[in-house]
Amino acid sequence: MQFDLIVKDLPVLFAALFTAILFIQSGVDKVLDWKGNLGWLTDHFSKTFVRGLVPLMLAKITILELFTGLGSAAGIIYFLLTGSNTVIFYASIIGSATVTGLFFGQRIAKDYAGAATLVPYFILELIMMVLSAK
Repeated sequence: MQFDLIVKDLPVLFAALFTAILFIQSGVDKVLDWKGNLGWLTDHFSKTFVRGLVPLMLAKITILELFTGLGSAAGIIYFLLTGSNTVIFYASIIGSATVTGLFFGQRIAKDYAGAATLVPYFILELIMMVLSAK
């Protein structure tokens, strides 16, 4: 791998690294503390029309977070081996879908402050998508 190619792609590599850390940690936390997360989310959605779907939603979001994080990490390795951002691009698509799902849930729960905190992560995923689309 040529050093100048790595330097040119540092913005997308750092975006992918940030995404990998963010979503791997969040997904692993959900796996290791499933009961705690399920309890909190059950209460969070108790007054919404999705209250009976909380275990399914938690499973889905956990899988999406892990796919996003691991895909971003794999994308960095793939880039270093091949010079291609393709895997990072696909990870950014999954990441955008993941954050959109989280945002949807926060809006349904009327946790508008929680929803607002997701906006920078969504912007990061869009930036990563644009930077990796070649």
